[in-house]
Amino acid sequence: MTTDPRPIRPGRPRPWNDPRVRSVVFQILAIAGVAWVGYTLFQNTISNMESRGISTGFGFLNETAGFGIIMSLIPYNETMSYGRTFLVGLANTLLVSGLGILLATIVGFVVGIARLSSNWLVAKVALAYIEIFRNIPLLLQIFFWYFAVLGALPGPRQAVSVGDIAFMSNRGIVLPKPVFEPGAWVMGAGLVIALVTILVLAIWARRRQAATGRIFPVLPIAIVLIPGLPLLGYFLTGGPVSWDVPSLGGFNFRGGITAIPELGALLLALTLYTASFIAEIVRSGIVSVNTGQTEAALALGLPARRVLRLVVIPQALRVIIPPLTSQYLNLTKNSSLAVAIGYPDLVNVFMGTTLNQTGQAVEIVAMTMAVYLTISLAISLLMNLYNRAVALKER
Repeated sequence: MTTDPRPIRPGRPRPWNDPRVRSVVFQILAIAGVAWVGYTLFQNTISNMESRGISTGFGFLNETAGFGIIMSLIPYNETMSYGRTFLVGLANTLLVSGLGILLATIVGFVVGIARLSSNWLVAKVALAYIEIFRNIPLLLQIFFWYFAVLGALPGPRQAVSVGDIAFMSNRGIVLPKPVFEPGAWVMGAGLVIALVTILVLAIWARRRQAATGRIFPVLPIAIVLIPGLPLLGYFLTGGPVSWDVPSLGGFNFRGGITAIPELGALLLALTLYTASFIAEIVRSGIVSVNTGQTEAALALGLPARRVLRLVVIPQALRVIIPPLTSQYLNLTKNSSLAVAIGYPDLVNVFMGTTLNQTGQAVEIVAMTMAVYLTISLAISLLMNLYNRAVALKER
C-alpha cells in the first residue's frame, strides 16, 4: 500500500464560513441599518414639519438678523444676516476655547509640578487648589466669578484706572486698541520671519545636539528676534501703528477694546476648573517615570530644573498626552455653559436667539452639533499627531 507524499492542503472555506467575509457582511448590514433608521427619522421629521407649516432649508441664513451682539471679533451689526450671527458665535466660541486650553495647560503644568515639590507648603497649597476647584461644579464657579467677583467691581465712573489708558469696572476691562496704518504689514512680516527662523533654528539645534551632544542657545535668540524684527519694521516704516485710547463718555467708555466680564468669568472658570484635572494628569505622568532616570541625571551633575525639562517631562508626555486630549475636549464642550451668563458664544447666539426668531430648529441644532464635532475631531487629530511626534522611538 502506497501513500501520497504530497501534503494535505485544507480546502478553501465557503464564503459564509470565512470570518473575514462574515465580518464585512455584518458591517455592511449594520451600516445599512443605521442609514435606514436615520433616513426614516429624517423623513418623519420633514413630514411632521410640513404638516405643521414649518419651513425647512437653510435659506434663513440670508435673512436679516435684526438683533445686536455685545461682543464680536468680526464686523457685525443688526442689519446683517443670520449667517453672520453663526460666524460671530463660532468666533467667540473658538476664542474662549483656545484661550482656555492655553491657560489651563500652563496653570495645570505649574500646579502639577508644584504638587510634587519637596517644599511642604507649596505641595499642600497645590493640593488644596486641586481639591477645591475639581470638586465644585463648573457652573457654580462661573456664577461665582461673574456675580461675586466681577459683578462687585465699581461702575465705569469709579473704574480702576491704570495710567489713564486702561480701566477695569463691572463693564469689563478696557484697553487701548491698536490702529494699523499703511505699512504695518512690514511688522507682521517681521514677526512671521522671526517665528519661522526660530522654528528652523530649533530643529537644527535639536539635530545638532543629538549628533554632537552640544547645546545651542535657541531661547536667547528667540527672545531677541521675536520682538526685535517687528520693532525694526516699525521704525523702518515710520511707525505705522497708532493707539485708540479709551475715554469715559456718559455712562460707559468709548474707544479702545473691551473684554466683557462675561468673557472674563467664563475664561477664569474654565481655566481653573480644567487646570485642576490637568495638574493631576501631569503629576501622574511624572510619577510614572522611573526614579532611576532622575537619579542617573542628577548623578551626571544636571541641575534639578534641567532634569525635569530634559529627562522627566519628555518621558512623562507619553502618559500625559492621551488624558490631556480628553481635558481639551471637555473644556471646549464646557464652553457652551456660557449661555448661563450671557456670553455670546455659538450656543447662546445661534442656537438661542437665532433659533427663537427663525424656528429652524433642525437646521440650527444640526449646524451647532456639526461645529462641536468638527472642533473635537480637529483637537483629537492635532493631539494625536503631537503624541506620535514626541513618542519614544526604539532604535
